[in-house]
Amino acid sequence: MTSTGAARPRSLAGRAAVDQGSGFEVVFLDPVGQAVQQRWADAAMTVAFEDLPPVSAFPVVPGRRWGPGLGWSATTGRHVAAGSNAMRVQLMVLDRDPDVTGLAGRPVRLLWRNPRGQVRSWVPQLFARRADGTALLADCPSHPEAGGERAVKAAQAVAQACAHIGWTYRRLAPLDEAAAANLKWLAGYRHPRNAGRLGLMPAVFQAFTRPRPLLEGAVAAGDPIEVLPVVFHALWHGHLTACLDSPLHERVLVGAWDGEVPNRTGSARGTMPARRLGSGRTSASAA
Repeated sequence: MTSTGAARPRSLAGRAAVDQGSGFEVVFLDPVGQAVQQRWADAAMTVAFEDLPPVSAFPVVPGRRWGPGLGWSATTGRHVAAGSNAMRVQLMVLDRDPDVTGLAGRPVRLLWRNPRGQVRSWVPQLFARRADGTALLADCPSHPEAGGERAVKAAQAVAQACAHIGWTYRRLAPLDEAAAANLKWLAGYRHPRNAGRLGLMPAVFQAFTRPRPLLEGAVAAGDPIEVLPVVFHALWHGHLTACLDSPLHERVLVGAWDGEVPNRTGSARGTMPARRLGSGRTSASAA
């Protein structure tokens, strides 16, 4: 392991207090794949964790339907490592949030000492950089009790480490089945290639100026075979809104986002709010 020269705690006095930022250190991989260890507060100020690879591989659990893999991010234009289906879904939620500017899977390991002086460590599953420079570290349990007591204690420590520097740590609750299915469906249309030919996005937006059934609006804008991918692309990016708490179908009401009209390429000018899943119309922060 390569060290950056940051001093480690040398006495038991004080180093048991995990609510002090100086009691935490981090390990991450530099651009050439070498492990680096630094004081947490220093690394948080200088390291672009969103650009780093996983500090350790996601575990492969025999018998599970979902395993580690990569998912393409509309936010970064790159693939992001994910270790489970629950994490993939949460990455999609964050990928839709316009306040998020960077995403990475397991880029950092936090180290600290417990009250008995024993070294403990934890690797949060995902990292999300916000537009204001702060960040979210998060885990994506498949159910509230996942990870047991060790995960609970680690969550407390990592939350305190993040609070010390103005960041956030969360254990993200799983989405319900319908919302997760809708999100995965729309994610299939998040790539810019689904924005359609020149002029089609404004036509779609015009067709849904007032809320109307999905298929009815698509027909009003043109050939549904050509238009529906554009509608789904607009729903993903928030140019159009719909209730995503129940399964999408041809009669679901779709309406225009009540803000700036998308420009000729289908990209909205200015900043749109994040879209929430699980609370009706998708217009508030998801993270």
